[in-house]
Amino acid sequence: MDIAKADIKYIQGIGAKRAELLNKELNVRSVEDLLYYFPYRYIDRSRTYTIREITGSMPYIQLKGRILSFEMMGEGTGKRLSAQFTDGTGTIELVWFKGAKFIAEKYKIGAEYMIFGKPAVFGSRWNIAHPEIDVYDEEIDKPAGLQGYYNTSEKMKRSFMNSKAIQKIMFTIIQSLRGGVTETLPAYVIERSKCIYLNDALRNIHFPQSPDMLRKAEYRLKFEELFYLQLNLLRYSLLRKHKLGGFAFSSIGSYFNDFYKNNLPFELTGAQKRVLREIRQDVGTGRQMNRLLQGDVGSGKTLVGLMTMLMALDNGFQACLMAPTEILATQHFEGIVGLLEGMDVEVVLLTGSTRKKQREYIHEGLQSGRIKIVIGTHALIEDTVKFHNLGMVVIDEQHRFGVEQRSKLWRKNVRAPHVLVMTATPIPRTLAMTLYGDLDVSVIDELPPGRKPIQTIHQFDNKRASLYAAVRKQLELGRQVYVVYPLIEENEKLDYKNLETGFESMKEIFPEYKVCMVHGKMKPAEKDAAMQSFVNHEAHIMVATTVIEVGVNVPNASVMIIESAERFGLSQLHQLRGRVGRGADQSYCILITSFKLSDDTRKRMEIMVRTCDGFEISEADLQLRGPGDIEGTQQSGVAFDLKISNLAKDGQILQFARDIASEIIEKDPNLEQPENFILSKQLQKLFAKKVDWSFIS
Repeated sequence: MDIAKADIKYIQGIGAKRAELLNKELNVRSVEDLLYYFPYRYIDRSRTYTIREITGSMPYIQLKGRILSFEMMGEGTGKRLSAQFTDGTGTIELVWFKGAKFIAEKYKIGAEYMIFGKPAVFGSRWNIAHPEIDVYDEEIDKPAGLQGYYNTSEKMKRSFMNSKAIQKIMFTIIQSLRGGVTETLPAYVIERSKCIYLNDALRNIHFPQSPDMLRKAEYRLKFEELFYLQLNLLRYSLLRKHKLGGFAFSSIGSYFNDFYKNNLPFELTGAQKRVLREIRQDVGTGRQMNRLLQGDVGSGKTLVGLMTMLMALDNGFQACLMAPTEILATQHFEGIVGLLEGMDVEVVLLTGSTRKKQREYIHEGLQSGRIKIVIGTHALIEDTVKFHNLGMVVIDEQHRFGVEQRSKLWRKNVRAPHVLVMTATPIPRTLAMTLYGDLDVSVIDELPPGRKPIQTIHQFDNKRASLYAAVRKQLELGRQVYVVYPLIEENEKLDYKNLETGFESMKEIFPEYKVCMVHGKMKPAEKDAAMQSFVNHEAHIMVATTVIEVGVNVPNASVMIIESAERFGLSQLHQLRGRVGRGADQSYCILITSFKLSDDTRKRMEIMVRTCDGFEISEADLQLRGPGDIEGTQQSGVAFDLKISNLAKDGQILQFARDIASEIIEKDPNLEQPENFILSKQLQKLFAKKVDWSFIS
């Protein structure tokens, strides 16, 4: 059987109707798709607990007993269906917040059931929310070893496609694979990676013979998934380096040297010098540079970006810097014009609100080559913008641009210009290796001289009097203050109300100071005027939503108050904190939360107070939250979904897989040797359907 082509509707227990449901809900069409739909957890079916044995820190458990009664409880959003369940040793409450009618009709009072879920305490009673329930079946439910549980949607459950139904179908498929499945790794890779064969891995991932075999199956499938991902990235990276010629910047001339001698605002840090050397090496090779520059907020990335653009000017090329918002583009423009003062370099700003006359002047200047540096938003990628000789593209905050948008910049010249991508969002190493595996990575890990680390304080919201007294002291010293409120779609109305209330109370508490407000619903002109009043020090306190996360640079702002800090992720808190600490004064970030916090939130606050290191924070964020939906990062040039690996936990496997993939590509870049035929065929199968973004930064 060719499992990739075999339609699931012909599998016993599925049929056309269920096949359609699996297509829609799980994107499963073939037998292979189903085989690669792995259990999300395993429970030891050799053990059925009693209610009397339930304690505080239990994992998911299974109980056997009867439902005594059903009852609808609560009002509005707290409405729920409650059932009393007993096994003779005690009772436990089963709770459903969705599908009450369906549950009450499906399960009968007095019948014997196996239930599965995680016990929790609510009030002073044990309960299990949304348990999985199956009729007790002596044949299937007799004590066994580890049993897999599959994620299913509400729609599937309503059509009786629960975890147990999928398990039965899997059993049928595994039994029918008499000849086994075709191996997808060459023998030498299996040996080198110490993996078990694919056939054994697929059998044991669904029906583990033992905990040891389950561990080996998981390792094999994770290794293969990450190995092919890395092999694909490395192959394209090499292909790009050899096939895509870049412009050779052979000399460093007067633009760069004059700037270095006369205009440098302060001595470069060791990290900035190291990164400039790496860039210099890249652009001198005659191959196209594709480099990711990571550095915390305020680490001096823009200065490196500008000096990189001056390398292009020294070699007769033009350069552009693209930023995600008008405010950020304007700020870059003003900063760069200031840095280049006294030098004969025309810098222009092109955004959506550039006037027609100025726009015509810019278009003509770029085409003739008179204008050497242009800074702008996505207005730069419009077809009307043509360059005389674009050699360097600097992109700020890459994750805010779609891949297709960036690719348009590549078409502005006969050969692809060099690309430097800058981000102030430190990306954990494992994620960077996967998201940006085809980019060379540079890191600025030092703060410029004279900068003091920001002091972070966690305060509960009942201690405001002392907080406002400390804020007043900072205002008296002539400093400025940010107050940031969360804004989340589900609570949008309430959040805007809190923002307005916060704005009014700040005006009352600090009547002698000017308070401005900024949020996403304001007209762009209003928003810019409010921002500008803060930048110009006309306003002393800015009350805002996370609009300011990427953007305004106000060296005089020394206090960042984050309200309801428990509602922000670690990376977002770190980004917001980076809005202060841009001058030489001591700056403070105050995280305000309610007193009741979950363990995870408490950990987040502790990490923020302990460290200002963006990389440590991003690693911790990945550990706490997981990589999330990496498909969501598709705009970063990734097109893959991970079926079993977890980038937060499988960093070692990822590194090992990359090392092996790297050795293979080095010896056989085009995978033409007979022993690599499987690799070539598998890569084609895995990535053929995907758009190839790897030629686009």
